[in-house]
Amino acid sequence: MQDPAVPSRATRDLRSLTPARVALGRSGASLPTKPLLDFTLDHARARDAVHAAFDAPRLVAELREFGLAPAEASSRAVDRRDYLRRPDLGRQLEAGSAEALTRIATEPGRLAIIVGDGLSPTAVHAHAVALVKSLVPRLAADEPVAIGHVVVASGARVALGDEIGAILGARMVVMLIGERPGLSAPDSLGAYLTFAPTPGRTDAERNCVSNIHNAGLSHDEAAFKIAWLVREGLAGEVTGVALKDESGDRAPRRIGTALSE
Repeated sequence: MQDPAVPSRATRDLRSLTPARVALGRSGASLPTKPLLDFTLDHARARDAVHAAFDAPRLVAELREFGLAPAEASSRAVDRRDYLRRPDLGRQLEAGSAEALTRIATEPGRLAIIVGDGLSPTAVHAHAVALVKSLVPRLAADEPVAIGHVVVASGARVALGDEIGAILGARMVVMLIGERPGLSAPDSLGAYLTFAPTPGRTDAERNCVSNIHNAGLSHDEAAFKIAWLVREGLAGEVTGVALKDESGDRAPRRIGTALSE
């Protein structure tokens, strides 16, 4: 009779294909020590990602080095605790930021890129600038899409991009934001695209490219998909459920690469 603490070959094969916690075995009525410690460590990493400080000045400096001219903005959440307890405040600009953005909104633009902390500042620090560096050349190729404004937003929820985009007069916004940390990926970045942004837009009116991290979508593949969706969304004047990602699979796939190394 097989030891229940030792996974079968089929189970080991399954575990090599996914970071999900499957067939962890047991020790008596409990988990074996190593899976329990691994869970505890991953849970701690997820909590740390949620509560990490957001270094907006660093992101602004790195984007300026790349040749962009980002502005800064903040939501009405006064601190991280406020942000986590009051999601509604993270969807609204504080008055000073709204006034500052109004002053720089000299003319409407086709596209605004917003980098927000979201639920994982760790993900934004790890991937946002690299993704922007991969995205900008793709937007400039073929049929160029001009980037009107870049904004680094603190205390941001996804919908904060609607108000920012409306103030800036952007036809579309791309919000790069830290996703809710999971036990296998505390540093996952998401990109949310909204055509004709205005407060009150629903998630059904957005497209999302998610799971951008070292063991998920690479920066290049994510940039490829985002650029395709931006062009199609602007051409069709729509995003969300009416815009399907039919970009194909021409970009290199890297899902699971880190798991097999």
